[in-house]
Amino acid sequence: MRDSVAESLVRRDRAVTLAGLVALTVLAWLYLLRLGREMADMAEMGMADTGPWTALDAALAAVMWAVMMVAMMLPAAAPMILVFAAVNRKRREAPGAAPYVNTTLFVLAYLAVWGAFSVAAALAQWGLHSAALLSEDAMRAAPVAGGLLLAAAGIYQLTPLKYACLARCQTPIGFLLSEWRDGNRGAFVMGLRHGLFCLGCCWVLMTLLFVGGVMNLAWVAAITGFVLLEKVLPAGRLVSVISGGALLVWAAWALFQVF
Repeated sequence: MRDSVAESLVRRDRAVTLAGLVALTVLAWLYLLRLGREMADMAEMGMADTGPWTALDAALAAVMWAVMMVAMMLPAAAPMILVFAAVNRKRREAPGAAPYVNTTLFVLAYLAVWGAFSVAAALAQWGLHSAALLSEDAMRAAPVAGGLLLAAAGIYQLTPLKYACLARCQTPIGFLLSEWRDGNRGAFVMGLRHGLFCLGCCWVLMTLLFVGGVMNLAWVAAITGFVLLEKVLPAGRLVSVISGGALLVWAAWALFQVF
């Protein structure tokens, strides 16, 4: 009887957690769709801002990147978060009642890592804008800069650091067994550590948004899907190798077109 009640509570926690993740992801995508439509309307009316950026522009760009990271990375993090919620509930229902670990804090810490990345991405966008290396309509990097970003992404996809971080992201149970910490502080630390592994796995793929266009939502969706597949497929490392080679070929072609 106790086991059936515990399993029922696990299923309930997973359902509530999944509903929250879906709601956050949908809201983030709705924001991006609205922002993309507004920017397209402004470009059609010739109202694109071509002047120098201010600190406010950079702050707004950081918010845009942060929402984009929620839309792109929460789906990929969902398996880890759902396993976290299940393990947390099972520990609390087991004899001896382990301390409560807040799943919300785990998610917030994970998103905090990507929030820091968003600030860095906004500063990079400011720099590209100031150097006139970013188109005003689609926020796409100039051909040479785009080719170099493709080459950097292709090389990183083949590095041991990429594989090490990907391995930690692909095995939620393994991560939690080695990283588990009790209490609210423990939840936050675990979220930060998972976020850092996820950042190490995917940050270079996020820079490719400058290649396809930061507000090219089809490109955003394509990268989101690739990140998710890379993490959930058993052959994720093979996917990384193939994608790395493809990016290097693409980089060579792009730079050849320039020179």
